Amino acid sequence: MHLITSSLGQKRLELILELVPKARTINMLVNPTFPDTEIEVRDVQAAAIANHLQLRTVNASTVPEIDEAFAAMASQHAEAIIVASDPFLLTRRDQFAALAARHRILAIYPFREFVAAGGLMSYGASLAGAYREIGRYAGRILKGAKPDDLPVIQPTIFEMVINLKTAKGLGLAVPPMLRARADEVIE
Repeated sequence: MHLITSSLGQKRLELILELVPKARTINMLVNPTFPDTEIEVRDVQAAAIANHLQLRTVNASTVPEIDEAFAAMASQHAEAIIVASDPFLLTRRDQFAALAARHRILAIYPFREFVAAGGLMSYGASLAGAYREIGRYAGRILKGAKPDDLPVIQPTIFEMVINLKTAKGLGLAVPPMLRARADEVIE
């Protein structure tokens, strides 16, 4: 199953702008070695232009580069960051949450797992839902279905998660309308 999370970058930009409506420059942290990065950056760039924003792309494809990226964004007084959809970046969610808190940077992530680790907000496909679908596929194959005969499916469950404890630590008031739209609010 291929998660279409990269095409959700525009929505993540809209959501981060609800938190910081006066933002003029948004950073996007990406892994340049991930195949979907170019498409995701292009989509977010188009949304940034439409909103009269500047989008700065920051690359990180190793653990030390993530630390360096956050330090660089902090020195540039980053208003907010969008973290790209990428399996490597997902594995570093604890590092992201700690660095965003230390540098007091608002960040939106592609998966709820970042927010559960202490990140501020996420919007994306449910990984738990995707894993269930993978299990169903595996079950069908084990029962004799041919993989070529199975339909291609995309995620159908998308979720927005907000961590109010993190927001409070950043001195950020989450608008009530945004909170009301969240699928999960961590207090």
